[in-house]
Amino acid sequence: MAQANDTEFRLRGEHVALCDLLKVVGVADSGGQAKLMIANGEVTVDGNPESRKTAKMRAGQTVECSGWNIRVVAAADPQ
Repeated sequence: MAQANDTEFRLRGEHVALCDLLKVVGVADSGGQAKLMIANGEVTVDGNPESRKTAKMRAGQTVECSGWNIRVVAAADPQ
């Protein structure tokens, strides 16, 4: 059973900046807070610490921060 803070983020394009992802999902209240969390070493991507605020998150990656587990999935196919 998934925990309340497990979530899936569906891309609209090929990638999303890490700081934007944290803000959109609700981990951070603002872009500034997201950047501070990244700078403080609170964020991992695929189990590795990530310090690049605008790192491009692509489908298949998993971001962890403050008890959140965010799976990035591919954009829906346009039909």
